[in-house]
Amino acid sequence: DLFNLEKPPARKGFIIGANGGIDFPGADMAKRFGTSYRAGIQLLYKTKSNWIFGPKFDYMFGNNLKEDSLMMNIRDKYGSYINNSGQRIGVNVFQRGYMMGFQGGKIFNISKKSSDNGILAMTTLGFMEHKIFIRDREQSIPSLRGDYKKGYDRLTNGLLLEQYVGYTYFANNNLINFHIGLNISAGFTQGRRDFLYDVMRTDNARRVDLLYGIRAGMYIPIFRRKSEEFYFE
Repeated sequence: DLFNLEKPPARKGFIIGANGGIDFPGADMAKRFGTSYRAGIQLLYKTKSNWIFGPKFDYMFGNNLKEDSLMMNIRDKYGSYINNSGQRIGVNVFQRGYMMGFQGGKIFNISKKSSDNGILAMTTLGFMEHKIFIRDREQSIPSLRGDYKKGYDRLTNGLLLEQYVGYTYFANNNLINFHIGLNISAGFTQGRRDFLYDVMRTDNARRVDLLYGIRAGMYIPIFRRKSEEFYFE
């Protein structure tokens, strides 16, 4: 060849990310909840060596619950809830929670055209919390008013360890930037309520809450502008 065009070096700078995903539960999480979803944000810094790190926050939500004993003391034999007028009413229950922490990892470059793109492996260390969100629309059940609701919500939290592996892409013109991959989240958690009214016991059991997920998102990179350099041989 008369000349050889080399790819430019990797860029450095801040990255704002927004992502979403779907999670499938395992271990103790699967005993309480089914499939759930997450939406999150992250602020990252990427070095010229393709190391990447920064804080993240994910909000968890779902409506697939498996707690058969939930509020059984305020339901009739048909499973309906009775308000203070003796009428049967509906009560909605949902999964709610969040994960937050500091993540770090590296992009292993596999692109022949860009030094920024490749397989991203990330580890997050942080905090996980989840509970059952109970919605009494009419506010007509005395047992679910105010702090009484805490005796049913199964508030649980503790240490989070998360692993993510996926493909990360940054366009040279910064217009299209995304990632997609798989993650495993492990919460080493514990029940935090002093007393559960429906099962008549303290909720302080230690748990291992696993989530196996698919995650994808968009990046807004704030890289330092630099003219492209060409090297010839």
